[in-house]
Amino acid sequence: MATTRLDRSNRVATITFSQPERRNAMTLQMWAELRDACASIAATDLTDDGDRVVVLTGEGNVFVAGADISQFQQARTNPEDQEAYGRTVNGAYADIAALAQPTIVKIRGACVGGGAAIAVSADIRIADSTARFGVPPARLGIGYPPEGVAALVRLVGPAWTRQLLYTGDLIDAATALRIGLVNEVVEPEHLEDRVAELAASMVARAPLSQRAANIAVDAFFDSARRAEADAAAAACATSSDYLEGVAAFLEKRPAVFEGR
Repeated sequence: MATTRLDRSNRVATITFSQPERRNAMTLQMWAELRDACASIAATDLTDDGDRVVVLTGEGNVFVAGADISQFQQARTNPEDQEAYGRTVNGAYADIAALAQPTIVKIRGACVGGGAAIAVSADIRIADSTARFGVPPARLGIGYPPEGVAALVRLVGPAWTRQLLYTGDLIDAATALRIGLVNEVVEPEHLEDRVAELAASMVARAPLSQRAANIAVDAFFDSARRAEADAAAAACATSSDYLEGVAAFLEKRPAVFEGR
């Protein structure tokens, strides 16, 4: 059964894309379920055992091999259907990017097309050495909207974005690391532990500080968010978490942050 699943444990929300018989290719229903998962995560309260970190992953040894093209002849048969399909898919990318929580993508195997777009919509990408990346619109006659292309440009720059889009060729994990598409590459046997370690580290940190940092990074590319970034930073300075962080440092103990 093709599904996007949301699980929660230790304040980490894990979104798993599951259609292993088709290498986790995303059906329209899976895209809609991804949007539902993001809405559920966005609605959680930091001060009430809510989600602190989000991990996105694929079932088995593949992340996401793209959209499920077998649906295209039914789901994208006319301009109206194509527009509706695009709203769902592009909305899912925007929902990931809008999450206030830190987002980590755990990547094995194929991360192609829609899978690559999911990955670049998130904050951090950790891959194992089996990962392969590609953006294949030129192989299918599809045009990508500016919003989706912009996320890739921000990571790897215009030259590599053009090469990936013009050719549709796959690149390996080492190349992805070199051009800045992923943050880290580890051996397959270490991927689970590394992502778990990173997520646990983020859960233990001050969530208001993380949110302020997230907005500040976005404000670098979008000056309209500068005032929001300044306000988020100012809110940290008057927060209970700030007082806790200073006290914990002086007392040489781990801080317990509550998101207040």
